[in-house]
Amino acid sequence: MVSGSGRKIRSISYAKYGYLFILPFFIVYAFFQVYPLFNTFYLSTQKSTTDTGSVVLESVGLDNFRAILFGEGKTTDDAGNVIYKETRQAKAVQSDFYRVMGNTLILWFGNFIPQIIISLLLAAWFTDAYLKVKGKGFFKIVMYMPNIITAASVAALFVMLFSDSQFGAINSMLVKAGHETVPFVSGKTQSRVLIMIIQTWMWFGNTTIMLMSGIMGINPSLFEAANIDGATPRQQFFQITIPLLKPIMLYTMVTSMIGGLQMFDIPYLYNVGTTQNKFTETIAVFIYNHFHNIKPNYGYSASASVVLFIITAILGSICFAVNRDKDTTPKSKRGSKALKNKLGGL
Repeated sequence: MVSGSGRKIRSISYAKYGYLFILPFFIVYAFFQVYPLFNTFYLSTQKSTTDTGSVVLESVGLDNFRAILFGEGKTTDDAGNVIYKETRQAKAVQSDFYRVMGNTLILWFGNFIPQIIISLLLAAWFTDAYLKVKGKGFFKIVMYMPNIITAASVAALFVMLFSDSQFGAINSMLVKAGHETVPFVSGKTQSRVLIMIIQTWMWFGNTTIMLMSGIMGINPSLFEAANIDGATPRQQFFQITIPLLKPIMLYTMVTSMIGGLQMFDIPYLYNVGTTQNKFTETIAVFIYNHFHNIKPNYGYSASASVVLFIITAILGSICFAVNRDKDTTPKSKRGSKALKNKLGGL
């Protein structure tokens, strides 16, 4: 007989049930995220033609990337050899690509910088324990409300208010005051500034609430100690609040960068009729237009998407590398570095 003390106790594992619960998420993620990502990489090496009435794909390797990045197209020389050189079509696509990329960066910087400044000031104001601002809940709702309004509604509202014609709300007042109409929608500077204002207005509330949650997570005793030591509110803001908000600031920067590089709805809709403003056309609009043309070019759209993906990954990695704390350096690396320094001094 086996004694009770020597009997092996079987343990029941419930881990498999956990995997079953999270399985639907991974199925949906693979279908709507992973598959489109790999399909985009595949389409970036294809050329689409519609000569037969339906879209036909033809493998062209990296020709689409050569076209949008270097303006080079495939052609043949007098001897019949395949060569790559600048062609009119490839040069036009390259020019459009760099133009829309420049527009995207300008519009992103133009709305992110004022957005983060305004949000930081408001977050510090609402969370200041000594000011005791009343009605914080009301202000949070009011600030966040533009974020829940659809972009189409916002674009339509601003197009009606700032219409280029004399019948627009703002231009009609300017005409009555004796001034000429201003091209708020089609003008280069005017349209860009207004889109920056729209983007800032729509997203500053969301950023403010995130920064407020970060500030409220800071230990209040730090501010109390600083106040006892005679630190001014300015010193407390720059020496305590800003450094301890680093994780939230990093998250805000990365999400804003991703959203800014993928900016589509407002630049696409803030136009005169169906005519696209070349000064506010972004990379996302460029991708959409080439994908939904009468003669769609899936290759240009997919290759531009891949370039955008790579740029976003590089910029995101740079943000994480720059904002990484020195304390997160692996101990093994720090130990080996200290040992090398010690041996070097012998």
